[in-house]
Formats: sequence, C-alpha cells, structure tokens
Amino acid sequence: MQTRLKSGIRKPNPKYVLSIAREIPKELKTVKGALSHPGWRKAMIDELEALKLNQTWELVPRSSDMNIVGCKWVFKAKLDAEGNLDKLKARLVAKGYHQEEGVDFAKTFSPVVKQATMRIVLSVAIVKGWFIHQLDVKNAFLHGSLNETVFMEQPLGFVSSTMPNSLVYSRRHYTA
Repeated sequence: MQTRLKSGIRKPNPKYVLSIAREIPKELKTVKGALSHPGWRKAMIDELEALKLNQTWELVPRSSDMNIVGCKWVFKAKLDAEGNLDKLKARLVAKGYHQEEGVDFAKTFSPVVKQATMRIVLSVAIVKGWFIHQLDVKNAFLHGSLNETVFMEQPLGFVSSTMPNSLVYSRRHYTA
C-alpha cells in the first residue's frame, strides 16, 4: 500500500508548527488589529470584493420596522502541506443567532459531508487506484438563495462614506 509517508509527503501537525514558525501571522479577534496588518486587510478587501461581485447585498436606508442583525469578521491563517503560510482568509459573517425562528427565518439548511461518506469515497478511490485532489471552492456559499429579507449592519472598518447610516440589505445567503 502506498502511503503519504512512503511517497515523501509529510504534513506536520499545525498545532506544533505554529509554535516554531515565526512568519505566520496570528489569527486575530479584532477588526482594529486586522486593519493595521497589510495581509489581513487585503484578505478583508478580497472578501468584500467577492461579495460585491456576486451582488450579495445593497445599501438601503434604515427604518424602525427592520430587524437588524450584526456582523463580524472571522480570520483564519491557511497553511500548506508543509506547514507554511498559504494565505490569509477573512470571512464576513452575519450574526444569525440574533434572529428568531418564524419571524426572521423559516428553516435552516447547511449542506455538509459526513465523515462516514468521506471514508467510503476515499476507500473506493484507494481500491480503484484513483488520484485524489483537494479542491477549495472560493465563495461557494454565495450561490445559495434566501427567501427572507435580512438587514445587517455595515461591516466594521468598511462603512460607506456616502451612506454611513444605511444598512446592508441581503438578496442572497452570504453567511458560512
């Protein structure tokens, strides 16, 4: 049986790699820290550009009858197989836990693959001698539809200078 180790492929445990690698930026918890770091700031801008490109939202004036959810930035440093920094990833997510079932949404759905299914697929690939490739679909969640109207605060650090008191009106599902 050909294994990764026999093929010369080694993937260090990221828990230990982070303790010795000095060039990997720390995953941040605050927007202020991210905006001051050029790599994290670029990741945030890339995320916003993807949202704009997919016409995920538009700015609308605020009114008293809107149920408004907040948003937050989530930061992740992605490592390659050798434990080196691959890219910095910033995601803008809505704070959906402020919504009420039946008022703001009817049902939730999150398509995920179960671990048992992955094991079966990998077992079949090994038996058949298939090559396995990893695929990262950028912004795949932007293609889902949303039936409810969602109003969200503008993202911290990127509030519109022309419409600072407006809200983001969602036309698509954009949270991960």
